[in-house]
Amino acid sequence: MFDMFYLYYISRIFLRWLACFAMWFTIPHVSGDNQGVTTNQDTETENKNSIIVVKDNTSAKRWKIDNTAVAEMITEGLLQLTQKPDIISAWLSLVSTKDTIGIKVNAVPGRIGGTRIEVVDTVVKGLLKAQVPPNNIIIWDASLKDLHAAGFDNLTKRHNIRIAGAKDAGWDKSAVYDSPIVGTLIAGDAEFKSGEETSSRKSYLSRLISKELTRIISIQPLINHNKVGVSGHLVGLTRGSVDNNRRFGISNAILVESIPNIIALEDKEQKRHIGDKIALCITDALYFQYLGQSKALLHYTEPLGQLRFSTDPVALDILSIEELEQQRQRLKIEFQSPRSILYKNAAWLQIGESNPAKLRIQYFGR
Repeated sequence: MFDMFYLYYISRIFLRWLACFAMWFTIPHVSGDNQGVTTNQDTETENKNSIIVVKDNTSAKRWKIDNTAVAEMITEGLLQLTQKPDIISAWLSLVSTKDTIGIKVNAVPGRIGGTRIEVVDTVVKGLLKAQVPPNNIIIWDASLKDLHAAGFDNLTKRHNIRIAGAKDAGWDKSAVYDSPIVGTLIAGDAEFKSGEETSSRKSYLSRLISKELTRIISIQPLINHNKVGVSGHLVGLTRGSVDNNRRFGISNAILVESIPNIIALEDKEQKRHIGDKIALCITDALYFQYLGQSKALLHYTEPLGQLRFSTDPVALDILSIEELEQQRQRLKIEFQSPRSILYKNAAWLQIGESNPAKLRIQYFGR
């Protein structure tokens, strides 16, 4: 199965490279003012595979978050990542004021175990300070129910920004992930029919992603995942993003193939609905949970006091897996997470870098 999988995607990557090689000779090179353009090619090239880690031991103590420390950490992280002279310039090198920006969080583990509201609050303030209109900022996750339970609705009301659930936004039948694995449809799936048992090989992307968002900021907590090592950016970006998704959990082999395929899902213009919209990834490592998966388990949770910044979701997840393994060794926890092929699959699809030796990590302490 994996031989065919790699052969297929090696062919796709070769065709992409061949197309880019041809364009190099056919498209004239121009210089000029690119102000207002969302994707800054120079910045993206310079920051490829770069990770900025900012640590402040005062940021997280006794289940409380220091807002001032978090704000300073985010400012430091963005300035170092973008190499811009001020925080507004840093934000505008990643997004534009014309973008509709979706801040992807993990609300499932709740206020303590999931993405911390204090981190999201600082990001929202930064975007607003950079003159991004409030209506163009959306905090989202798989469902509105989880977001409300985690308290994100209060944050959106305070800043007059929007909140959305990928499932609640409905499904776009023009954006389909078709795979050989058959799933039994349930209520909420696009093609589900009440009173009938219907199966399908198709999953449809959320309309929130395909029709509304132009840029995505992923903020994910540092929390273990029993099958793929970390419930980080790759898992977070795809959780609830498509319907008929129960079929992906049938086996690890299916899971590690489906996640990168969904992130690489393209529109008619061959732009990736999720992958090409990722502007920034932040790993919320103020606390880390070394066991458990989707629930906050405080007896498995320790403070770390870190925020990690990159434009590469794969690189951040690889660093998170290494961190969790080191912390379990330090605490003498007898659990060895599997060496998942998910991240190599994501690298094959050019989503990010999965080789730890190729990551450029810079640490800044406070």
